[in-house]
Amino acid sequence: MYNYELNSRADAINELLARYGVKFGIYKNNTFKEQLFPFDPIPRIITREEFAVLEKGLIQRVDALNLFLKDIYSEKKIIRDKVVPEDFIYASSGYLAQCEGIVPSLGVFSHISGIDLVKGKNGQWYILEDNLRVPSGASYPMIARELCRKSSPSTFQKYHLEDNRNYAQLLRETMDAVNTGGINVILTPGRYNAAYFEHSYLAEQTGAHLVNGSELRVEDDHLYFVDYSGRKELVGAVYRRISDEYLDPMNFNPVSVIGIPHIFDVYRKGNVALLNAPGNGVADDKGIYYFVPKMIRYYLDQEPILQNAPTYLPFYEDDKKFVLENFDRLVLKDVAEAGGYGVVFADKMTKQEKESFLAMMEKEPRRFIAQEVIDFEDLNIMDNGEIVPRKADLRAFVLSGKQTRVWKSGLTRFSRNPDSFIVNSSQGGGFKDTWVLSQ
Repeated sequence: MYNYELNSRADAINELLARYGVKFGIYKNNTFKEQLFPFDPIPRIITREEFAVLEKGLIQRVDALNLFLKDIYSEKKIIRDKVVPEDFIYASSGYLAQCEGIVPSLGVFSHISGIDLVKGKNGQWYILEDNLRVPSGASYPMIARELCRKSSPSTFQKYHLEDNRNYAQLLRETMDAVNTGGINVILTPGRYNAAYFEHSYLAEQTGAHLVNGSELRVEDDHLYFVDYSGRKELVGAVYRRISDEYLDPMNFNPVSVIGIPHIFDVYRKGNVALLNAPGNGVADDKGIYYFVPKMIRYYLDQEPILQNAPTYLPFYEDDKKFVLENFDRLVLKDVAEAGGYGVVFADKMTKQEKESFLAMMEKEPRRFIAQEVIDFEDLNIMDNGEIVPRKADLRAFVLSGKQTRVWKSGLTRFSRNPDSFIVNSSQGGGFKDTWVLSQ
């Protein structure tokens, strides 16, 4: 279907992305390095019918996860009914005791969810990971589509696509839905954050103020934005791009210099909305991922529409036995890691590495999950003028306010290494646009 008209303009589009500062940063060996996120002009194409199934399944999953978060920080029915073991909740690094008893505006904890999926060669989609804390990446397909439209208007006149330029509107409506009265702000840790481009771009697109911690102040149990002239404005919603532990030095990490003292107290009293809510990490823990299908059945009384990758918990004896018997065909993940780190393929390990890993797994079974390797589909990319296949995933963005909605686009990431299944930008991957057909 796609006739590759954009291919000849790929270099020009990447030059424009560089000019606009479309970059991401990574810390490696205690050094901050900023680099371009390479864009590939060949889009991922999802039919209208296929996306309808994805949309229904993603809404189902995120609704269940929000119900789980509300339950875990209040009645804990799912623990009492022995659906999720108590140990898995309180041993999670993402569980925050400070959040006990807090129900945020509209009962929504995860307002912006980034759900990572892959499509198997059998045509079935699998959920790989739920990102409910500070998921990033929506800005890249937004600006890439904008530049592609400018570079080749005829391409977008020819095909019937869902317009992805409404993400900013969806985000603004989500902030407005939970706003407690006041302005919307996007809180950034600053210029040296890996996703700073996204923070500034989304602030521009939504009309929210882009602020850092020094520009927000708590007074009389309310949060205010104080500009350079000293003028104050009441803040009603904070789309925060700061991790829980650095958000408030009075309630979390006391050495944080990028947070706002007592902002969590304002949130606890219901005088400001925080997107996403603190404490969400307990729900996107890779160990908790195992239980999401059970959550869907428990809270919604429905069968999951989208499946997890086949996953095993060494925490359970039966699962540990399976892992030991099938070790060489599994991928192992450290539940505390992200961004493609802490992921190892058993068949790539040396004998010594296997022995070391199995010893760690025996000592800390809660720390790891094991998954069967999904042979997910390759997508064509341009590589030095040639079209070659590479592994690719999809990060879908689900926004929850008065209702739960799925953005009809997404971030398709691909590996530039022909032998790698890891597509993360921090591991050298690139990205491409995601076309959802409208008819």
